Amino acid sequence: MTGAEHTVATDWHLWLGFLGASFAIAFFPGAGAIQSMASGLTHGLLRSYWSIAGQEVGLMFQLILVAVGLGAVVAKSVAAFTIIKFIGVAYLFYLAARQLRASGGDLREQLSASPVKGGLPLLARGFLVNATNPKALVFYLAVLPQFVEPTVPLLRQYVIIGSTFVAVDVVVMSIYAALATRLHRVLGPRRQLVLNRFFSGLFVTAAVVLALVRRAAV
Repeated sequence: MTGAEHTVATDWHLWLGFLGASFAIAFFPGAGAIQSMASGLTHGLLRSYWSIAGQEVGLMFQLILVAVGLGAVVAKSVAAFTIIKFIGVAYLFYLAARQLRASGGDLREQLSASPVKGGLPLLARGFLVNATNPKALVFYLAVLPQFVEPTVPLLRQYVIIGSTFVAVDVVVMSIYAALATRLHRVLGPRRQLVLNRFFSGLFVTAAVVLALVRRAAV
């Protein structure tokens, strides 16, 4: 095997390993999954893509921080880590309160409105869920170096890694949103209200878990 062939084989090996890791990470229930399901439950699948798009922008924001070295600075700074963490905690509690107040009305009536209406707020919510999660930032710092080949240009690798992770996350978050939308369609208003309370509780749980994260544990 020539040097070039060995490099290509190594690249594919690393990428396939990262692809598998990406699916495992994306399917693991977290704030993003909860937000996707809550959006599907409250707004339907089509409008939930605004929230999913926001999550992916937040994900790319964190990956860029890691790529340029700022992620390590945030992870090592007690003040920066704590500030970002509690902004994330406060925002998750806000989402919990918002989900708790959501109505259990017929989803078909909500979907009769334009899917563009209210899109930007959903986009912003999705972005903030990922962008204010220092736990995810530290996780990327720990995981990404395992899939980076030092002898290959880093920019190309980070573009491939970012594109792969975002594509996988879009697929997985779409599945979560679609399942929640489907569940909403077959349930009556009372049970929909129960589900709203359930997802509100999940947001609270995610907030508590995030609040307990310590920088020293990184």
